[in-house]
Amino acid sequence: MAAEFGERTMVRGGEVVAFPLAARAGDVDRCARELDRIHGAAAIHYWKSECRRLAQQLSALGLREEEIRNEVLSFQAEVQIAIAERYRPAARNRSDSRP
Repeated sequence: MAAEFGERTMVRGGEVVAFPLAARAGDVDRCARELDRIHGAAAIHYWKSECRRLAQQLSALGLREEEIRNEVLSFQAEVQIAIAERYRPAARNRSDSRP
């Protein structure tokens, strides 16, 4: 049995090791951008839909409920960090800071 996720991921039987959701930089950045753009009920709907979609992917790969929950929580934390980084002052990122 084969299951397809996204454009490039194909799973065919055997043991599957899922790529950690929190390390999916493209998904993290995409969600951070979208959540920065929308607000209120639309943001809540989008966020819930994204987390459910990711959880369904992991479930289809055979991860246990606890593993899925941990992956989604880690992903959520990374998205929150990415949103916060969007508002970090550029001055903090300078490498020429003086003591």
